[in-house]
Formats: sequence, C-alpha cells, structure tokens
Amino acid sequence: MKNQKRIKNRRFFFLILFLFLTSFLSIKTIKKVYIQDIRISGSELFSQNDVGKNSSLNFPIRLISVETNLLEKELKQNLSLKNVSVNRELFPFGLKVHISTRIPIAYGERIIKDEKILGFIDKDGIFINQHNVDEKNLKKLNIQVFGWKEKFKKILSDIFLALDNYEFEIVKITFSPNGFLTVEEKDLKTIFLGFKPDLINYQLQIINNLKNEFEKNSFSTKIDNIDLTNPNKPKIKVFKP
Repeated sequence: MKNQKRIKNRRFFFLILFLFLTSFLSIKTIKKVYIQDIRISGSELFSQNDVGKNSSLNFPIRLISVETNLLEKELKQNLSLKNVSVNRELFPFGLKVHISTRIPIAYGERIIKDEKILGFIDKDGIFINQHNVDEKNLKKLNIQVFGWKEKFKKILSDIFLALDNYEFEIVKITFSPNGFLTVEEKDLKTIFLGFKPDLINYQLQIINNLKNEFEKNSFSTKIDNIDLTNPNKPKIKVFKP
C-alpha cells in the first residue's frame, strides 16, 4: 500500500511539474521580443538595429510570431550576406542570429536610378554595398567592375574562376548600359567580349592562349585592343607608329 501511495505521489508531482513547465514555456513563446533581445554572432559589423531595419518585422513582436525563414531571406538579401541563420530561443530569451559575411575580391560600381552606388564584388559575382563589408576582409583588390547588374553574376563568377585557373590578369570589367561586356587585361589591354554570356568560357580560354603566345615574343606591347565578340575570328588591333 505504501509503495502504491509513493507511486501515486510521484506521478502527481511529475504531472504538476509537467503542467508548470508547459505553462511556463507557453508564456515564454507569447512574450514579446525587443530589439535588445537579438543576439548576433559571426560578425561584429552588424548591430541589433541593422537586423531590425533590414527586416519587415515590427519589433517588439511575439516570439512565436517570428517567421525565421522570412527573416533569414530578408537579411541575406538586404545586407549582402553569404548566409544567415535565425533561431528562436527561450533560454536565454530572444532571437539568435548567426551571420556569415561575403569576402570581396573586386571593387564594384552599379547604377540605380542614375545614381552611382559604390561597393564590392565577391567571387560569386554578388554586389556588396560599402557599409556591408567588414574592413578586416579587405585585402589588396586589383580588379574593378563597372555597370554591375543582378543578371551579370554568373558571367563575373566565371571570370573570377578563370583568374584562378589561367595565366592572364584581368584588372577591369565593364558592362555597358545595354550589356556589352569589355574587359581589360594587364598586358593585352582592352578586350571586347560582346553580348553573348554563353560564350564567356570559350572567350576566356582564347584570352589565356593569346596571353601565353604573345608573351613568348613580347608582342603584347604592340596591342591596342582585341575583338573576341566572334571568338572563332579574333581581331587584333595594334598601335600604328
């Protein structure tokens, strides 16, 4: 009988404890999150206010109402981040935001409503606004990109990849307002690539071949520009004495 009584008392205790914890956690989830309840890790560049300003959430907001997937998407887009994860937490209470920033490899310039916006470009061709770059990630940058648009990301990524695999050295990449691509190589000077992004890898291979060939006889010092808009029929213009 005593054992049965102990078992009943123990069950009653755990039931009360369960109900208490359930009630406590429920209260926590409907508690409002304030800006100061946001904890940021991964980068010291961004503040709690940056998170608030670059999301559609209106703080304070109940913890249970925070759409973490939406917040992640907005922060990644608006702050030019490589990755971001957002988690609701009860202990300590608030939002945990872990940030992975992008590392710039080139200076960048884009035009929005006739206004020039200065920033940087990473290896994936993503534009990063100036104030979203951590200075400790800034190394010596030797490439400039002008006329950046969202649709040029893939082309830029292909060019940056080629720079790692080939011998040439591109120092300037320019997209005209209508999308005509021109690059400047350190020795080969101006190279016209044109409007066909599907040809970019073939064109880059030809640039590498020309660079290697001209270096053998120092012919590159005589080059004014190279037209590779039709990569099967390269046109080379030389300086006239």
